[in-house]
Amino acid sequence: MNSNSKTKNIVNWVLRIVPALIMLQTLYFKFTGAEESVYIFTEIGMEPWGRYLVGATELVAGILLLTSWYGLGALIGIGAMSGAIFFHLTKLGIEVQGDGGYLFALALIVLVTCALLVLTNFEETKTKILSIIKK
Repeated sequence: MNSNSKTKNIVNWVLRIVPALIMLQTLYFKFTGAEESVYIFTEIGMEPWGRYLVGATELVAGILLLTSWYGLGALIGIGAMSGAIFFHLTKLGIEVQGDGGYLFALALIVLVTCALLVLTNFEETKTKILSIIKK
């Protein structure tokens, strides 16, 4: 393995691990009904079913990011974080309950890392997605 492919492999793993860890660590708060999660989903009119649906979606995305199906996980992550960012910009505000924009920043980090992952592995992601569709 030459240094260029080794560097690409390291970057690829960073782009997979960072969003996976962020999405997976927030599951505890969504699934246990933590006060901040309940507040957020109440504000956007999706409590409790939306909290569970988003949690399940992020669980699937986080797991897929750590497998050979990471491209699909990244696409799901992009979708989930697009929704989170939309609600931050329209109903919640960037800062939620005095968090200084922390949750908004995490959503942006996940969105950007997932987008970079898809872009840097576009052909492989496209091939895997098409194999699902063709079945």
